[in-house]
Amino acid sequence: MSKIAFIGLGNMGLPMARNLITAGHSVTGFDLVAEVVEALVAAGGTAAESAEATLDGADIAITMLPAGPQVASVYGASIIGKAAPGTLLIDCSTIDVATARKVAGDAEAAGYEMIDAPVSGGTGGAEAGTLTFMVGGPDAAVAKARPYLDVMGGNIVHAGGAGNGQAVKICNNMILGINMIGVCEGFNMGEKLGVDPQTIFDVVSTSSGSSWAVNNYCPVPGPVPTSPANRDYQAGFTAAMMTKDLHLAQDAAESCDASTIMGRRAAELFDQFIESGNGESDFSGIMKMIKGV
Repeated sequence: MSKIAFIGLGNMGLPMARNLITAGHSVTGFDLVAEVVEALVAAGGTAAESAEATLDGADIAITMLPAGPQVASVYGASIIGKAAPGTLLIDCSTIDVATARKVAGDAEAAGYEMIDAPVSGGTGGAEAGTLTFMVGGPDAAVAKARPYLDVMGGNIVHAGGAGNGQAVKICNNMILGINMIGVCEGFNMGEKLGVDPQTIFDVVSTSSGSSWAVNNYCPVPGPVPTSPANRDYQAGFTAAMMTKDLHLAQDAAESCDASTIMGRRAAELFDQFIESGNGESDFSGIMKMIKGV
């Protein structure tokens, strides 16, 4: 079994690290929040006093960080040139494509193999080990990473070269954000027309309007018992995180001159939702704004 450095033990990183421990790997973790490091230790991991300290003896370094600036800082100051030669670097953060490619280039120049491997599946997928990994990087590095990704996920897709994992992730989440708004509008209109939400679900979930947002994350209570709508939109994937991804998509669209009219409007609507104090709600909670609550 391998010795793994895990930097970033938030809502996603901690359960991912726990799954690696359960699989028999030795995990040393660091996070700025002491409580989550303590939770890692309680699960059988080891605490480190700094990001760099996690690397002592590590075969693999995995990061799950909030945004591009943190990824650039951690890799620049604490990993590249500090990790032992041959350490495999895996960044699971969702960040901008340009930063992902820049960090990967710096790592390659220093003699490391690195992949970007952002995830989809939310905290439930992280807990269950069923995440989808969208992976960018060289074939050899992806092959080395696959056994560890398989522990944390159920679907690993190699999207191409460095940064392509990030590109696929933001395309996916832009589609999801747009789709969720459409689902909310459809259910809201149906209710206002006097149709029971269960009836709307029964038709839409088996018809041409069907989607992941309908079948798994239905934004009204009842039809899908596991959806956040049944827990007052307690987050599996926060509105703030969706908003971040929608703006990453807009930045990427501008960089390649892609038309994303609906993506831009979705970003504006989610901005409005979180400006009303809903950033920590699940992103499906935008139904409340659409209903005028």
